[in-house]
Amino acid sequence: MKEELLRRILSSYKGRKRDLIPILQAVQANFGRLPEEAMLRIARFIGIPESEVYSVASFYTQFRLTPLGRKHVTACRGTACHIRGAPHILREIEKAIGIKEGEVTSDLEYSLETVACIGCCALAPCIRLNRDVYGEMTPEKVKELFPASDEGEQDVQ
Repeated sequence: MKEELLRRILSSYKGRKRDLIPILQAVQANFGRLPEEAMLRIARFIGIPESEVYSVASFYTQFRLTPLGRKHVTACRGTACHIRGAPHILREIEKAIGIKEGEVTSDLEYSLETVACIGCCALAPCIRLNRDVYGEMTPEKVKELFPASDEGEQDVQ
């Protein structure tokens, strides 16, 4: 963890309990996630139990406790996508990259999450790979987008 960076982030706050969420947001913006050591320092800085920091960090979906992969895959689970086969597309992606929803590959190449809707219902089913949206997904398009790798093509349970 970058001690100096965390110290600078904390120095811009007064250590009040109401600073917790802005501090967590600032730490995540700088570190890409909320490292455990940072959450411990935040708890000491604000003077609250570590469990309270963790409960806030794990309650809100905006906070990540694990890093994102270089290729972050977001699968839409909205109504339009669901009706047009999103669960099947998600299973194909899991099989292709070898991880399940909420996981990151050990080499940090891929991370996979689902969201309620990415707002591209006319393109359903759709996914987002980093900032790019891919619509009208099919199992064939998944295979083109995620070519088999040594870690991929695993049977994800």
